[in-house]
Parts: sequence; structure tokens; C-alpha cells
Amino acid sequence: MKLAILKETASGEARVAATPESIKKLIGLGHDVTIETGAGQAAGFLDEAYKAEGANVSASAADAMKDTALILRVRGPSVEETKALPEGATLIALFDPFNAADALAAANTRKATTLAMEFTPRITRAQSMDALSSQSNLAGYRAVMEGATIYGRAMPMMMTAAGTVAPAKVFIMGAGVAGLQAIATARRLGAVVTATDVRPAAKEQVASLGAKFIAVEDDEFKEAETAGGYAKQMSAEYQAKQAELTAKHIAKQDIVVTTALIPGRAAPVLVSEEMVKTMRPGSVVVDMAVSQGGNCPLSKDNEIVDIGGVKVAGFSNLPARLPADSSSLYAKNLLNFLPLITAEDGSLNLDTDDEIVTAMILTRDGETVNERLKG
Repeated sequence: MKLAILKETASGEARVAATPESIKKLIGLGHDVTIETGAGQAAGFLDEAYKAEGANVSASAADAMKDTALILRVRGPSVEETKALPEGATLIALFDPFNAADALAAANTRKATTLAMEFTPRITRAQSMDALSSQSNLAGYRAVMEGATIYGRAMPMMMTAAGTVAPAKVFIMGAGVAGLQAIATARRLGAVVTATDVRPAAKEQVASLGAKFIAVEDDEFKEAETAGGYAKQMSAEYQAKQAELTAKHIAKQDIVVTTALIPGRAAPVLVSEEMVKTMRPGSVVVDMAVSQGGNCPLSKDNEIVDIGGVKVAGFSNLPARLPADSSSLYAKNLLNFLPLITAEDGSLNLDTDDEIVTAMILTRDGETVNERLKG
């Protein structure tokens, strides 16, 4: 089938949905691939590299989409871009579905079929297609690196003739994919690492990475995980107890990284203004949830705010700060997913009962069909 790879238009977005390596594999599978010119440039992949692997390079998105069976993007299109889709187009992207009502409504006016990579089920068979995990993994790494850069001191203990430099104390709040990678990265940098999470299973995972687990381990804590592996929204009572425990801990930390996100809801507040003000000047808070309101009410999207000498940094798109690697992993996620919607003759086939495909379809035939968006 004919595939179109479009250039990302969102501010600060440096990723691309295909790399020269993935293009080579797609063409090897018999697909005809057209990429919009400059689509990979911000990630370090030039048009010539795509051409060398057999891709066609188009001068515009409109040209790339002509007669295409499937459009691939990293981020979902804007409302205006959605209105420009060919009638009946099929598009796969990271749509941010719970915040994309207007774009999805526009997709329905075009009778476009849209599939969200965020809705890949968390089952064993879908692990290689799980874009949320692949991107979160890199985001967790980058969050610690950003924090270490902003922090004005060394991370590991250093013993020199002039004296000893104490190791940085790093606290990771949330031990999902991003949080576990943040723990591992901070440990590799030589920091003393502690971590917290509301999911009981996280305690063993945190310990396995050499960090100390901090949490209120009551009855609610023991039931704080969904069947899909996500953290549940905790009660106000539990949040108050956890806040009391962590407030004393945060006051002693050099770098705090917050990672708590709940699909479809505002990010929970984990680090209050009062907590920030107890931290030592020179300390850093890295808020990975700033795009959903933030785990710290002081954080601002893509800004570093100085609160009495404490730096509060909000990064809404950390994977885009590692565009080559994040693009490569995302392209592989797509490559692994395509066989599920490809017929034996190589054409597009969405008429399938595969649970992975049905979970990911957002709109089809002019209607929003995904049950998670109907509540």
C-alpha cells in the first residue's frame, strides 16, 4: 500500500514518524512510501537518506497524501490540518485523544479513520508497538539529564585532595516507565536515589534499581493499580497522608523529578508551593506532567521558574529533545503495528477483530467509535 510520512508542525516537535532504517524495511515489505520534504531534518535524517532507501520525497503534505492509503505522523494534526485530509483518509499518530475533541470532530467531517498510538493495549503481544512506553522511557532519561544540567553541582560523590563532594540526592515521584528510567539514570550518574509511587508493584521495581522506596503503605495503597497497569486516582485522604510523608523528604532533596500522569485527567499535585519553599537554594524540580496541568502548581510549560533560588522546570515534550532516538523507537512501534492492519495482498485492512486494532481506532465512517472517548 501507499504510505505518507508527514512533517511535524507542532511547536518544538523535532521527531518524525519514519527513519531511513524503517523506510528500508517498509519498502522491503512491498509498501510505496512518500515522505514530505524536510520531515526528518530536525531529527538528523535528511531527504537524501530517505531517497537512498527508496522513498519518494514530496514537496508538500498535500502532495504526499495524494492517493495514499495510510498517513503516519508523530503528533495528531491540528483542526486545520485535519480539515485538509483527503476524504476517507486513514491516519495513525499520537493524538492525545482525551484533549483532541475538536480535531476528532474535524476528522469525522472528513470521514477519516484515526488510530491513536496511545491506546495500544498494555498486553504482552503489543509491547513492541507501545509508543507511550518507548517515548516515556526516553523522557525519563532526559528529565534527569535536564535536572542534572540545571543543578549547579556534581551528581556523584567525588573524593579529591581538596576535599569530598557529596553525592546529589534525587527523588523520583512516580515509578512507571519514565520514573524507572529516571531512577536508573540518576543511579548511573552517581546520585543517592529515592522514589515513590502509589502502585504496590512499584516497590520491588524501585528496589531492584538500587533506590529506596518512600510511600504510605496502607490499605488504599494496596489497591492502587488498574488492571491495565496504570495508577488509580487516589483519595484526598491518601493524598494528604502521602503529602505529609513526602514533604519532609523533599526538603532534603537536591533534584525532584515528577512523572505522575493519569490518562484523561489533570495531573495530580505532588509538590506544593510550600514544599518547594522548603527546598535548599540551588535545588531543582523537574515537572514531566506540565502538559496536563503539572505535578507542581508553580511549573510553567517549557520554562524554568526561579522560586527563592529553587529552579522549577516544566518540559512538555522531552522525547523531542532526543529526536533521533525517539523517532527511531516510534518508527519501530509503527513498523511492528502495520502487519495487524495489512492484508495478505499488502492492502490496508481495518476490518479485523484484533483487540489491539479495535482498542486504537478513534474515529471511523464519520463517527467517534472508541468507547474510552464516549464516557
